[in-house]
Amino acid sequence: MPRNGEAFEAEFPNADGLYAGTGSAILGSAQRITIKMSATGAMDISSRIREAKEQLDAHVREIIQWHFDPETGCAFWLEFVSKLGWDPRRRIHCFEDLRIFPPFEDEWLRGGPVRQWVPRGFNGLPLFVFETGGTTGVPKSRVQIEDFRIDYEMFSVTLPEEYFPLGANWLMLGPSGPRRLRLAVEHLCQHRGGICFCVDLDPRWVIKLLKAGKMDELARYKAHVIEQAVTILNAGHDIRCMFTTPKLLEALAEELGDRGTSIRELGITGIFAGGTEFTPQFTRFAMEELLGPGVYMTPTYGNTLMGLACSKPVTAESGYKISYYAPQPRAVIEVVSFDDYNKVVDYGRTGRVRLTTLTRETFIPGFLERDEGEREPPYEKYPWDGISGVRPFRQLGATTVVGVY
Repeated sequence: MPRNGEAFEAEFPNADGLYAGTGSAILGSAQRITIKMSATGAMDISSRIREAKEQLDAHVREIIQWHFDPETGCAFWLEFVSKLGWDPRRRIHCFEDLRIFPPFEDEWLRGGPVRQWVPRGFNGLPLFVFETGGTTGVPKSRVQIEDFRIDYEMFSVTLPEEYFPLGANWLMLGPSGPRRLRLAVEHLCQHRGGICFCVDLDPRWVIKLLKAGKMDELARYKAHVIEQAVTILNAGHDIRCMFTTPKLLEALAEELGDRGTSIRELGITGIFAGGTEFTPQFTRFAMEELLGPGVYMTPTYGNTLMGLACSKPVTAESGYKISYYAPQPRAVIEVVSFDDYNKVVDYGRTGRVRLTTLTRETFIPGFLERDEGEREPPYEKYPWDGISGVRPFRQLGATTVVGVY
């Protein structure tokens, strides 16, 4: 169990290849170096930026070799490359070269067979399939083996033990069902030595109620979910940490206030939260009104395709601004022009989120997300570009229903 600030390499003794044991990590050398860098001491920021870029380019070459080798690649990419007319293993040498690929289509991830995405190098290993979307129509799917565990073990290193004690029990107050998030949070808790308690929550039903304008029924469903959380917190399980979304955090705090208690009084000291409602205004309200002193909250930005983007520490001095940084080199976020998706905007400017996923389990180049935001510069802990002000993409905003997030 790695402690905050320790090098992570010891957790993955077989990181350079495939180790088929239960709970093992499927990591490449560039990923291992980045984990170590994030946990070690200070380095000149320009040097860190340069080293991070070199690691990213090396990692890109490694991932391209894996996914386009007939012995290890998946059926989808091997069939795809047969129609390209060129070999990515010879043409792709750095991250920027990935722009040679045609745009990745959202519809490719909808429907089956999902085994077309399983690399041959992982044949015979147990598989998970996680979904995103699906309120109407066929949801997007991602097949995983160890990625969700790796992502959340990396995130675990960033959590301050003062507020997220090792061995502490957790409450997962978020979506259940076919989503990666529930299983990932449960693994995070187990990885840190705790037991995870969960509620039953269907976000697709929430969105259907919102679209149908059934606000009374929605209020009853929200009360049902919050009641589950309150029951667990009052059951003597010694829960110290939790995952939740901004909307559910506010609802829980209000319900506890009506009962004459609070999140802090029930023993919660650390909250890992994620969702599109994380504005500076809400963050200030949450820290000052809903939580108060003694409770640490860390906002995150993530999804089934990316993993988890951590945030810089949020402070009053920074105006409660939230800047997120993807788990590079396993995933890369770019903020690109609305008019040219191959052009990254200047720092501080607004653009659409373009995501590239680079793991041995999943290769997705240049996927246009349904979000936009402002490009943020690198900083010491995460020496690569970030994003702030994440919100629904403007051309889809009018039709986007946020639901429980």
